[in-house]
Amino acid sequence: MYAYDDYDHALVNARVAEFRDQVNRRLSGELTEEEFRPLRLMNGVYLQLHAYMLRVAVPYGTLSADQLRKLAHIARKYDKGYGHFTTRQNIQFNWPKLVDVPDILDELADVEMHAIQTSGNCIRNVTTDQFAGAAADEVADPRPYAELIRQWSTFHPEFTFLPRKFKIAITGAGADRAAVKWHDIGLVLKKNDAGEIGFAVIVGGGMGRTPVIGKTIRDFLPEADLLSYLEAILRVYNEQGRRDNKYKARIKILVDALGAEEYARLTEEEWQAIRHHPVDVPAEEVARIHAFFKAPPLPVLSDDVPTVDAFAEKNFLFAAWLKNNVSAHKVPGHVNITISLKPHGGIPGDASHSQMDLVAALADRYSQGEVRVSHEQNLILPHVAKKDLPAIWADLDEAGLGTANAGLLTDVIACPGLDYCALANARSIPLAQSISARFDDIKRLMDIGPLKIKISGCINSCGHHHAGHIGILGVDRKGEESYQLLLGGSGAEDASKAAILGPGFDEAGIVDAVEKVVAVYLGEREDGEEFLSTYRRLGPDIFKEAVYGTH
Repeated sequence: MYAYDDYDHALVNARVAEFRDQVNRRLSGELTEEEFRPLRLMNGVYLQLHAYMLRVAVPYGTLSADQLRKLAHIARKYDKGYGHFTTRQNIQFNWPKLVDVPDILDELADVEMHAIQTSGNCIRNVTTDQFAGAAADEVADPRPYAELIRQWSTFHPEFTFLPRKFKIAITGAGADRAAVKWHDIGLVLKKNDAGEIGFAVIVGGGMGRTPVIGKTIRDFLPEADLLSYLEAILRVYNEQGRRDNKYKARIKILVDALGAEEYARLTEEEWQAIRHHPVDVPAEEVARIHAFFKAPPLPVLSDDVPTVDAFAEKNFLFAAWLKNNVSAHKVPGHVNITISLKPHGGIPGDASHSQMDLVAALADRYSQGEVRVSHEQNLILPHVAKKDLPAIWADLDEAGLGTANAGLLTDVIACPGLDYCALANARSIPLAQSISARFDDIKRLMDIGPLKIKISGCINSCGHHHAGHIGILGVDRKGEESYQLLLGGSGAEDASKAAILGPGFDEAGIVDAVEKVVAVYLGEREDGEEFLSTYRRLGPDIFKEAVYGTH
């Protein structure tokens, strides 16, 4: 993973010192909360319903074991003993005292972490595939390019005050695990007929009150032109994006208004004007960054491990975990492990300090000292030898981290909702817990198969409900919490927008509605057919009749 150079250290340390002064001025009353607001947002500090919240960047979802230990320490010393992993592969601390935030940032800097550009109208944390550099279906590791974009975009003078926040995702695999079509810019690594690396470029995706699936404006962009082309996209947006209405200030609104072809034309025109200027970095700097992501020297081992098979035959829960939470690695005899942060009845994405410490220890012992954060709010151990799976599962299971539900119905994505967020209309966490409790049977879950439920407590869509196979949106109905049911969304390479099925429900009613939808699927699916395929084949009416008793 990337290691800071002297410039990186100086930049982060200077920002910590600057913010310490700003916090002291706020605490002394020299700054009002309104004056302090833009300053704290530039340092990842939000004011939620009950307390300040600190969002810490985890660039492209990659952590070292030492960094995870530091996060555990911060949870233990400065918060209430846990952290919340988010859909942007970051971590949030929900209860820090403002006076302690500069000390937290100082401690983060010790392990090359920060909270820069985790909020505000700027380019946010660049996200990617949680299995980057380890997946068997990968064309190339996207993380060096994500790091290049991070360095280019950090404090970029033209993009510090964009019309709205801006999100970039990049994937290097055929299976899109980064939801690139739902981002302001999505990049798909690919090879052309000559075997050269480049990118398909997608623009104008996004969720929120106006969900839009991004459009491809360039099918193949050569690797060397990446930054200059991104700069051209952003210049067009920065110049023409609306600033009179924050709800219409996202690039998706501009692309929709102009049309994808016209946006591509304007980008191309701008790119031709700037591409010969020194926008792209020297080849030696690109090589330097790539060197940090060199694949670990894993030995080629046999994929046939009798001891693992024998343990699975004796232990159904381990066998289920093996099927659902373990995925293929590019090196034979190795796998990637998804550690579910969705225990039955738990809070999606939460991990205690002791759990983080355990995962860090397991990473040091089994996964090259590396941990990943997925946008589905789980943790990943990459590069694991298959022979070590029984021992790893036993340690995880003892710590409440052995749940075998990755990708299944109870692997629910949920935003913090009305329990924390001042923007929310309804609670997300208790609803996720209720759904988990209703389907608390691993054999039933495995019979249902892959099914993604995503819950947002408001229209801002932090829980990605528009991309859920089953999406749930919390709304306010005359002062009462209500939940809309949506079906048919996808965040994968076959991206689709979930549609509202009908009138909303209270919490008990929405859980019943989910069960009715699942029952229709189980009754109507064809051999081997997963939920989304069944829904697309049948359409909404049969589900609507089951849920509401009418078309």
